[in-house]
Amino acid sequence: MRQHTGSAAHLTDKANLSHFSLLTSHFVLAGLFLLLACPLSGCRKPADSATVVLYTSVDEPFAREVVAEFEKQSGIRVQLVTDTEAGKTTGLVRRIEAEKNHPRADVFWSSELFNTIRLARAGLLAEYRPPAEDIPDRYQDPAGRWTAFGARARVLAWNTANLKREDLPTKWRDLADPKWAGKLAVADPRFGTTTGHFAAMYALWGEADYVAFLQQLNRATGGVLMDGNATCTRKVGAGELLIGATDTDDVYARQERREPIDLVYPDMGDGGTLLVPNSVGLVAGAPHAESARVLLDFLTSPAAERLLAVSGSRNIPVRESLRRELKLEMPPETNVPFDKIADALEPAIRLAAEHLIH
Repeated sequence: MRQHTGSAAHLTDKANLSHFSLLTSHFVLAGLFLLLACPLSGCRKPADSATVVLYTSVDEPFAREVVAEFEKQSGIRVQLVTDTEAGKTTGLVRRIEAEKNHPRADVFWSSELFNTIRLARAGLLAEYRPPAEDIPDRYQDPAGRWTAFGARARVLAWNTANLKREDLPTKWRDLADPKWAGKLAVADPRFGTTTGHFAAMYALWGEADYVAFLQQLNRATGGVLMDGNATCTRKVGAGELLIGATDTDDVYARQERREPIDLVYPDMGDGGTLLVPNSVGLVAGAPHAESARVLLDFLTSPAAERLLAVSGSRNIPVRESLRRELKLEMPPETNVPFDKIADALEPAIRLAAEHLIH
């Protein structure tokens, strides 16, 4: 288990010290008084703490809930920069790349991991190890540039009014079966969690089988791709299409509307489906690095992971202790290493553009 470096600053003590103003001519006495008023854990705001700039591809309502709790506890204001559904994660990654010589973001909080790994490899994320030793090693960068938490699963959404569970595909390869032609929703794999899902297929199956799958899938979709996972589930919930590849949180959102929709976990081919965790990293050259580390400590804490788990997103904690506390189960997970999926992003999307995207 890796050792953390600790936060560069402590959260602010909100005690009002204005009544010491009469002692301004006695600097030594005032200093002693402040030491007594603040606990040993610290009460100093980071010197750069006016604002911390957070780029995030997490759905805005869920991100704002977590950020609001951080602001309440820390007194640090967060400037939230989000992305659109159609360009999830990818747009923010390109923005960080474009701003590398003059960074504007302090923290990158992604709804997936694989592009975060790419940013780290490009030197665009700095090393920082938050105090999160209870997060399993699989979800932490050995070099300390990112930490992952709060996962969603890639699932198959299906319309319960028009299908029976026993008729559903049990493996992701079966998505391309001709029987689903004209009945299937798949998002554009250039964006969002669909990118990582297709890269995982490439990494696990190899190029030849992956290309064969793309060609069959192209026939099944008729060359029509959705602009995001939310659109996939909306069409399935409305009965316009019968099945769709998506994420757990998008299915839960339609179920909240009492639509006839449910989910299953198809097998990638090695006994599990793909889990897509949130990930967070300190942007290299962050303008407010001290405050950014305080935010990173919070985002990787059990408190933040719990907030995501009980939110409408219903993220699955990677901490086993939290899953026990909340009585949640982790679905069977594919064994493909995250770094291998990141390696596969470029060839997987290049081949998808050739055989699937029109």
